[in-house]
Amino acid sequence: MVKETKFYDVLGVTPNATEQELKKAYRKMAMKYHPDKNPDEPEKFKEISHVYEVLSDKKKRELYDKGGEQAIKEDGSGGGGFHNPMDIFDMFFGSQRHSRKRRCKDVVHQLSVSLEELYNGAVRKLSLQKNVICEKCDGRGGRTGAVELCMTCRGTGVQLHIRQIGLGMVQQIQSVCSACRGQGERISQKDKCRTCHGNKLLRVRKILEIHIEKGMADGEKITFDGEGDQDTGLEAGDVIIILDEKSHNVFQRRGNDLIMKMKLELVESLCGFEKPVHTLDSRELLVQTVPGEIIKHDEIRVVSNEGMPIRKDTLSRGRLIIHFEVVFPISHSLQHDKIAVLESVLPEREECMISDEAEEVLLEDYSRRHEQKNYYHNHSHGGFGQDNGMDLDDDDDDVSSRGVQCQSH
Repeated sequence: MVKETKFYDVLGVTPNATEQELKKAYRKMAMKYHPDKNPDEPEKFKEISHVYEVLSDKKKRELYDKGGEQAIKEDGSGGGGFHNPMDIFDMFFGSQRHSRKRRCKDVVHQLSVSLEELYNGAVRKLSLQKNVICEKCDGRGGRTGAVELCMTCRGTGVQLHIRQIGLGMVQQIQSVCSACRGQGERISQKDKCRTCHGNKLLRVRKILEIHIEKGMADGEKITFDGEGDQDTGLEAGDVIIILDEKSHNVFQRRGNDLIMKMKLELVESLCGFEKPVHTLDSRELLVQTVPGEIIKHDEIRVVSNEGMPIRKDTLSRGRLIIHFEVVFPISHSLQHDKIAVLESVLPEREECMISDEAEEVLLEDYSRRHEQKNYYHNHSHGGFGQDNGMDLDDDDDDVSSRGVQCQSH
């Protein structure tokens, strides 16, 4: 019987685990929480290293089984001996921190997702092809002892050829060894593995289940550790999924907020309205104004807690931001009798003083005047020129630069 099982629980083993089972459990956990792969949980890696250090030592394990973690602390060792958790990792894997095992390249895949999937969460499946080490021969390519050094390239995997290109001049050419195809070793045909045919690797199909959490963002990465290509003598690469958010026909996302446009008729902006908004999780919101409230053109209003779910706090959401566009009646569409009714209910016009010398002018559509100005401008320069993209600000600048001249008598 042991006093407590906390250390065993950290490694995911039982108190009667063998030394081999402890090693296997530590290897798996240390690789998963290594700072290079999991920089967000450095304390977890330290805890795993500390626990394994205690349980892998026979005397410390007996002390822990009898008195628990407190007995280790009181003993003065504190599970110590290694002040840096990377030391025990390097000793276990037989490597130094500055010369860690090389890895295969990571596989990066872009996954197109809808705004609804990012809002509600989703599970997607991805099928991919990858290289795995042949389990039948453990990546040797043949039976034990059948692998021999290639005598053609002497194990280097390359051949050097010297070619004379001129008087007293030679050229050295390096190429992949044709005998071993760059492997540096050879296996006779009869000794080759029947599963991988001496290639050491197999091409297999793998289906990954991708869990898209509520509130994930465009460009966010989901990493599958060690699910990439494998190769002999190398650590397996990762599969990295990058989320690519598709555009939505109603909502635009900005952080945790959702932005939408809503058109209002003039009567709705002045007299009130009720409009439904269908959310990304298939609910219906009723957006309305109180009597007497006026919504102006280009006005922005906010509905709290109806935006995107917030990661790791899915009960909270961002804001729904509504940008209103007021649609005015088309020109000359109001009847004269209706105008009188409108005047009776709308605020009175502001009275202004008009002198007897005032000249009446005709208001024209801006686009017509714009075209006419360009026409005369081009003809005054002897031909049709290029449209300089004049806008209203340009006209104002022209007017202000001319100024007002006083007539002298």
